[in-house]
Amino acid sequence: MLLDINLPISYIFKRILPDVLRVLLISVFFQVLKQFVGEQLPPIPLQLPTILGGSISLLLAFKISQSYDRWWEARKIWGSIVNDSRTLVLQVSGFVPDSLLRPDDADSPLRAVAYRQIAWCYCLGQSLRGLDPLATLAAYLPAAELAYLGAHTNKSLGLLALHTRQIKSLFEQQALNPFQQVQLDTTLVRLCDSMGRAERIKSTVFPASYRLLVYFLIYLFLFTLSLGLVETIGLWEIPVLLAIASTFFLLERTARYLQDPFNNQPTDTPVTAIARTVEINLKQLLQEREIPQPVAPEAFYLM
Repeated sequence: MLLDINLPISYIFKRILPDVLRVLLISVFFQVLKQFVGEQLPPIPLQLPTILGGSISLLLAFKISQSYDRWWEARKIWGSIVNDSRTLVLQVSGFVPDSLLRPDDADSPLRAVAYRQIAWCYCLGQSLRGLDPLATLAAYLPAAELAYLGAHTNKSLGLLALHTRQIKSLFEQQALNPFQQVQLDTTLVRLCDSMGRAERIKSTVFPASYRLLVYFLIYLFLFTLSLGLVETIGLWEIPVLLAIASTFFLLERTARYLQDPFNNQPTDTPVTAIARTVEINLKQLLQEREIPQPVAPEAFYLM
């Protein structure tokens, strides 16, 4: 997630540099062509690029709006995950008898659920970013549960299955009554729903044809604009065209990065930082002494 500080110029323009260089070549080409051809260049009325520019602006506005909706939905999903993670541990601590809780005991059901939920948050974030979901789980799960996850393609779903198994065991031990079991199952259903909605965003991409259409129209617009300006403002056409091109390409690239909030980019939803927040909250509920610090931001973004 980009932070509310000044972004470095290198980050802003590095991603559009190839496109800007292509536009520069187009601009220089028409300047050279004018020197050799002169009055024989076909006249391009400025109304044509004006109409094209207006159409492209509408397409980009739609694309940015839809992309931000996807990013904001992802952020709301992870906000729900934080709330439900806290709720799950609070419910276990409130429902299970004190004689079984023993939060300082490694075999305590409260500690097992809390640590497994921390692992679930990290695991889901890593999976959505296409990274190794088991990379950090050894610090939170016993060896038997890690081995169990090895047979699962969806590691996050496997962790929810372990939650369900433990809740069933507590119910069979009569540590939970039927109403309390339903309440815990409802919380797990919400967590599973949040996981599914995040996976839907990850697996559903903008059609490539839409992106290619926008790119084609931008280049067509810049081509006609260059041809029109070269006859009216001469060499000033080069900086004017580059400025206009940079604006359009920056808007398009911003929309492209926002449309995938789990792409391991600075524009991502900060799932690692959110998972660390969950870890801090749950370990404090367990009254542990060693509490990790929040994830420190990079120069201008938080992952």
